[in-house]
Amino acid sequence: MAHHAKDHSATSAANRAAATPAGTNGSGAAANGKAPRELRLNVTSDPANLATVRRACEALCVECGLGEAAAGEVGLVVNEAMANITRHAYDGATDRPVSVVARWDARANGVTIILRDWGSGFNPASVRPKQDPSQPGGLGLVCIRCLMDEVHYAPQPDGMLLTMTKRKK
Repeated sequence: MAHHAKDHSATSAANRAAATPAGTNGSGAAANGKAPRELRLNVTSDPANLATVRRACEALCVECGLGEAAAGEVGLVVNEAMANITRHAYDGATDRPVSVVARWDARANGVTIILRDWGSGFNPASVRPKQDPSQPGGLGLVCIRCLMDEVHYAPQPDGMLLTMTKRKK
């Protein structure tokens, strides 16, 4: 099965460099007046990569001026979405590719996160929201739907593309 993710190491030098953002002036622009950089990570579905990806996305959100609370919400959502990819798209396999892109979206006045997997193609948008939070499972989707301003699942011929946006308040 072909895919476009090249480097699947969460701890590669490129990923560590991409996870270290520049300063921000709080307006959605970096402190140097330029647009914030785009974060690109190609990792495996190993849960050991969750913290690296989460921290990198949170740092980009802060760089873009979303604030600590909103950045934490994005981090939680990214963590849940990636855990769902491992659990559902890849049926627990920890060596499969996941592509993560995060960037400032001027049109939405927020940060957009794009997760791509090459798994089963299961579409979580078809799942009814969980009604009873005391029952295990399904709360990740509730978090994703409640904490992000826009959520779009786009089935691909060879997996799923999830696009989520958190607007600056």
